[in-house]
Amino acid sequence: MRTLNLGILAHVDAGKTSLTERLLFAAGVIDEVGSVDDGNTQTDSLALERQRGITIKSAVVSFAVDDITVNLIDTPGHPDFIAEVERALSVLDGAVLVISAVEGVQAQTRVLMRTLQRLGIPTLIFVNKLDRAGAQYCSLLKSIADRLSAAVIPMGSTDRLGTPGAAFTPYGRDDTSFTFAMLDLLAERDDQMLATYVENEKALSYDVLRARLAEQTQQALVHPVYFGSAITGAGTDALIAGIRELLPAGQGDVDGPVDGSVFKVERGPAGEKIAFVRMYSGAIRTRDRLRFHGGKEAKVTSVSVFGNGSVLTRPEVVAGEIGKLWGLGEIRIGDKLGAAGESADAGGRAGAGESAYFAPPTLETVIAPTRPSDKGNLQVALSQLAEQDPLINLRQDDIRQETFVSLYGEVQKEVIQTTLADDFGIDVTFRETTTICIERLEGVGASVEFNKKDGNPFLATVGLRVEPAPVNSGVSFSLEVELGSMPYAFIKAVEETVHETLEQGIHGWQIPDATVVMTHSGYSARQSHAHAVFDKSMSSTAGDFRNLTPLVLMTALQQACTTVYEPMHRFELEIPTDTVRAVLAALSRLRAIPQVPALGTETSVLEGEIPAAAVYDLEQQLPALTRGEGVLESSFERHQPVTGPIPDRPRTDHDPLNRRDYLLHVLRRV
Repeated sequence: MRTLNLGILAHVDAGKTSLTERLLFAAGVIDEVGSVDDGNTQTDSLALERQRGITIKSAVVSFAVDDITVNLIDTPGHPDFIAEVERALSVLDGAVLVISAVEGVQAQTRVLMRTLQRLGIPTLIFVNKLDRAGAQYCSLLKSIADRLSAAVIPMGSTDRLGTPGAAFTPYGRDDTSFTFAMLDLLAERDDQMLATYVENEKALSYDVLRARLAEQTQQALVHPVYFGSAITGAGTDALIAGIRELLPAGQGDVDGPVDGSVFKVERGPAGEKIAFVRMYSGAIRTRDRLRFHGGKEAKVTSVSVFGNGSVLTRPEVVAGEIGKLWGLGEIRIGDKLGAAGESADAGGRAGAGESAYFAPPTLETVIAPTRPSDKGNLQVALSQLAEQDPLINLRQDDIRQETFVSLYGEVQKEVIQTTLADDFGIDVTFRETTTICIERLEGVGASVEFNKKDGNPFLATVGLRVEPAPVNSGVSFSLEVELGSMPYAFIKAVEETVHETLEQGIHGWQIPDATVVMTHSGYSARQSHAHAVFDKSMSSTAGDFRNLTPLVLMTALQQACTTVYEPMHRFELEIPTDTVRAVLAALSRLRAIPQVPALGTETSVLEGEIPAAAVYDLEQQLPALTRGEGVLESSFERHQPVTGPIPDRPRTDHDPLNRRDYLLHVLRRV
């Protein structure tokens, strides 16, 4: 059988989990459609998910459509859990983007669609809640074309909108208007097709157009739109037919080299680590030895594969499938898997931990146990949570004995607090949430310290030059010295320390983009006194280079200078028209930059940018400003230079900016 790994994505409350239930019911996997409100859905398995009625963790469930096995991945819709969506995207063959027929295109919908288009993931659009009062058809199609993609085509007509009897009727070969709509849409992206039509319009039959529609959909050039209701089942049969016809399913190269990507990690009942892997080629069998990050190697002790609504224990997971692996104790999200002796990076794909499809968290807070005796247990618990969500980015301040966690929003903080209490029995408190800024280089800086010269207490020569790098390009490290000028372990120690040091720039914020070049190198060869063993005081070690590099790099950064940037969110506000003046005044106080409002008779829309630090304040003020009728959507847009006082972040290292204190801590002497 062929396999299709399908993602269901949506803004929160669009009905994504309900649609998953309906698809499972239609496929005969479940006997009764579960309800999010009743907390009995297949994919919301966490107690907190059932309590809140939202998806927090991605879940996988499998069903068959004719000769295709569909591995369906239900992802969170709340912006606070966008990291879970990011990891799911790394393994998808296709996606269904769910939109509410009542609420329409929302901010998170646009974020998801932009990402799907950027990654070239074939996407169908399903407009849900056709049976709800206020459901739209024509106006919503225009909104989808204006705000998501112009390359959309409705695949049927609707009847009795906004009533329990709402229905969706797929277009067929007798619908000439649909045939011409397909022709117009497809010809815009296929010059040969247009020429064929001009020469002989009869050459492009309905069947040919449907085949071309499937081709362009699988190339992520066009996006068919279906309407229906996950609650009543209207339109879902047509959607299933569209999934089978229009999205790409394949068999994969079962006999090829092992190539898999880990997109999720969780802990089992006994605390054992379980890795969710998408296989691109080859097969992984029980007792196979696999290599992953850092050259680590481990033996698979058990394999399970998703199939027909359940998880089946099997001897192997093969190309195209999604499986669960036990025994890989040091596995991480984003790791690539290959057989022992092969490169862990086989296949060249960027794992979920290596490619950031969405913006990183823009908030952080200090977390502390209510009971001081839980301090050690909290570190263990947070480490396990970080395995499942690396973007919470634990940052330990050993000097002040504090632990920082990164966040997307206040809901995520509540989830972490509840998870720690329910799963680990640890009650925690949080300090006030603060914004995570970054630093960017303004110019070029260079510094060098020579072995045994000018007060350099380390047996090492290190010279570094730092230069600005394009936004989102990351930190690159290169050499202007001969690779053989000193042992590779020393060069590697410098490179690793450069990356660690750039986590805290001049003002304490991360420098995410920079080019660092090693310009000078030198070391003291291995020596010893006569008839004696190796003498560390006479010979260079990797520690000399690790300790010297922060001093050299910080001097270069000071010469280059850095600017602190704060995160900005794009916001959309839907408010009563008579409250626009008061809301604009509040936005001004919060340093927001609104665009010209789209004024309506009763409701108006405001769009613009606002500092991430002010989003929570706006959420708190909005009910009073709009009589509880205002609706706010926001998502990260970009970073911009901070205006006013420059915020400094307390350092968590020994501060290489202060040479005297640094040496006092590192060497116990100045």
